[in-house]
Amino acid sequence: MAAGMELVVAEEDAARPAEPEALSRGRIVLRRFLGRKLAVVGLVILVLMFALAFIGPYLTSWNYKDQDYNNFLTGPSATHWFGTTQIGSDVYAQTMRGLQKSLIIGLLAAVLSTGLAGIVGATAGYFGGWTDRVLMWFVDLLLVLPSFLILAITSPLFHGRTWLLFVILLAAFNWMVTARMVRGLARSLREREFVTAAEIMGVHPLRIITRHLLPNMASLLIIDATLNVGGTIIAETSLSYFGFGVQPPDVSLGTIIADGTDSALNFPWLFYPAGILLILTVMAVAFVGDGLRDAMDDAAGTASSSGTGGAA
Repeated sequence: MAAGMELVVAEEDAARPAEPEALSRGRIVLRRFLGRKLAVVGLVILVLMFALAFIGPYLTSWNYKDQDYNNFLTGPSATHWFGTTQIGSDVYAQTMRGLQKSLIIGLLAAVLSTGLAGIVGATAGYFGGWTDRVLMWFVDLLLVLPSFLILAITSPLFHGRTWLLFVILLAAFNWMVTARMVRGLARSLREREFVTAAEIMGVHPLRIITRHLLPNMASLLIIDATLNVGGTIIAETSLSYFGFGVQPPDVSLGTIIADGTDSALNFPWLFYPAGILLILTVMAVAFVGDGLRDAMDDAAGTASSSGTGGAA
């Protein structure tokens, strides 16, 4: 009899549909991100831009510094795919170099500014008191300063030196708003049980910030860094266009567009390749950033709903 009952129970268990495994938040974010067509298109374009920037220069025999003294201001051809400039430089090689430089500067400056915002905001929010007041006073001071004017004035500091100084200057004026947002989140998180438990255990405050607060703000920081890439590329292009950014003999998309502006109607190959790549890159970054923001917001809502349902 017992054997018969065990058999019936086993058959019922076999007939019962298997319960779906709970998805991790990362997989939920990925699934929702891939469900947004514009975000996927933006990611594909962005990957292609990076591939073009770093592989494209090896597809031609011309270097961005080379000059062809037999071809001055000639249109696209089998020898020069994007044509040549007034001094015989290959426009394709220069455009690839400019795209590479703009992407590197945008990525590095965005990561640095987001990292700085996370550290300053989390420190101010966790410690509070005079630490919070001093840091926020400094943030407010930087917010009211005209960053473009300051970058233009200080640009002679890195003329003839490494372009990394330019990256640092761009990052230094692009983190204040995010720092205020991080500060608000940190003030909320410091009241949570896991932070209180870490404090009772004697964990160092800096370790609490890096191991407990910042990881819980990863969604905000990732989205901010992604969107900052596009904004920093625009800032770098604008400064380089007016001569305050990347300096000759190096090039960026801004310097190429500046050199080709006067000839955009008569010699379009000097202007449009760099302009089109700039537009595509910034649009792709915006699509990816919007997709990440929506996917993470939806994932957070899904996790909250499932947690409420489980509690009920």
